[in-house]
Amino acid sequence: MHCNKEDNNNMSQPNLDVIYLDYAATCPIDERVLEQMLPWLKENFGNPASTSHAYGWQAEEAVERARAQVASAMGAQPREVIFTSGATESNNLAIKGYALAQAHRGKHLITVQTEHKAVLDPCAALEAQGFEVTYLPVDADGLIDLQALEDAIRPDTVLVSVMYVNNEIGVIQPVQQIAEICQAHGVAYHMDAVQAAGKLDIDVQQLPVDLISVSAHKVYGPKGVGALYVRRRPKMRLQPLIHGGGQELGYRSGTLPTHQIVGMGAAFELAQQLQETEVARIRALQQQFLEGLATIPALYLNGSLTQRVPHNINISVDYVQGEALLLALQHIAVSSGSACTSAVLEPSHVITALGRPEHLAHSALRITLGRFTTSEQVDQALHELHTQIARLRDLSPLWHDACRNQAEMPNLHKVLVS
Repeated sequence: MHCNKEDNNNMSQPNLDVIYLDYAATCPIDERVLEQMLPWLKENFGNPASTSHAYGWQAEEAVERARAQVASAMGAQPREVIFTSGATESNNLAIKGYALAQAHRGKHLITVQTEHKAVLDPCAALEAQGFEVTYLPVDADGLIDLQALEDAIRPDTVLVSVMYVNNEIGVIQPVQQIAEICQAHGVAYHMDAVQAAGKLDIDVQQLPVDLISVSAHKVYGPKGVGALYVRRRPKMRLQPLIHGGGQELGYRSGTLPTHQIVGMGAAFELAQQLQETEVARIRALQQQFLEGLATIPALYLNGSLTQRVPHNINISVDYVQGEALLLALQHIAVSSGSACTSAVLEPSHVITALGRPEHLAHSALRITLGRFTTSEQVDQALHELHTQIARLRDLSPLWHDACRNQAEMPNLHKVLVS
């Protein structure tokens, strides 16, 4: 165990040149995407629903081209893609829209304790309306038990919602097997694929999933736009949540934001083109990061080391208060968990579901890599982490006690790199 004090003299002023390592929260828009959006913010401003003149025709054509781009990234047909305001709305439309439309068949849903709040909260809202929800646990690696899923399915089960990649710990659920179990039991399967798009293959021709939620800003597109894949064969029927002009096949009324939709289409097409090379590059950066972290004692990796996307590293740092560490890391932008729950003082529900004690859940740190992350930035971030963790631990009496009694603490370390 290394218990040496490391001095730090860089705490007086915030550095505006901060290394961005919070790509799971949002991605900077790619300049190539922005260039395609700009004309639809200026001269091409027509409403896609205006079918009586050229401005509307041009906008409608642009929307349909983007719809085809998003569909192509999932192996879907364009008419199976419904544009929304983002993944939260997509999740709500999928879960509440399908459950309410199928209430005559049954009122039981299944999801997972570690889902995003945009899944858990719609499920809670349905419970208040008389539905019953089973929340499956996960193992220490963050993965569900497939037999437990199958055992939870009942005659009145109408929907299973399990995300592809966890937004906090980056673990990959066995979605192919999940989809096949649901298909065998005649139960619809919804998959939140927000953190999978652009990182993992999604092909609805091979994956028998019925509903898929995706978002533009997680693949270097604009904020405020997302999509829901709705399988047509067999046809999925949803109850609309927003009523009005009947846009998007009646599933989602409202004037379509052409510029954002164009950006989403461009972002998904670009992500599809870059996926293979980008994943390989980021996997090398993740290995570099993990090797650098492995020399820090009393540090724990949250989630499976092997069944995770390379873009995500989630660690708990013992003997350091999580809030203090975040405040100390002035030169790197990281988070303690989901950006949607960053204002909540409670420990992450995802980390606690892994069985971590509360103090380790409170000290969790999510580091996410992306398209513009470099090897040099990884080295700089590692230096910052080493420096600040050592500095904060030097202020901790518990840390000094642990150093003196390390022979009594055989489980202090978790090996990060095998």
